[in-house]
Amino acid sequence: MIDLNPIDELARRLSSLVPPGLRGHSSEELREELQENFKAVLQSGLARLDLVTREEFDVQRAVLLRTREKLEALERLVADLEAQAGASSAPR
Repeated sequence: MIDLNPIDELARRLSSLVPPGLRGHSSEELREELQENFKAVLQSGLARLDLVTREEFDVQRAVLLRTREKLEALERLVADLEAQAGASSAPR
């Protein structure tokens, strides 16, 4: 799950950058509305990126490492078996 605290902070920063003339009389309400809109847009954009958490990434990395080690071991085994087969079929 993606940590939403940085998104909330970014939404607050963006809403604080709105010029005072555009904020109107109820500036607090408008600022909160802008902040919620910015947050929704940011969350929507991030959701489309198909991101994974660091934990998920690390788990998949470990799985890939184990798979690579098994593949290398199997490649060595096949090479050894081929060498044995080649030695036993050589003319004497």
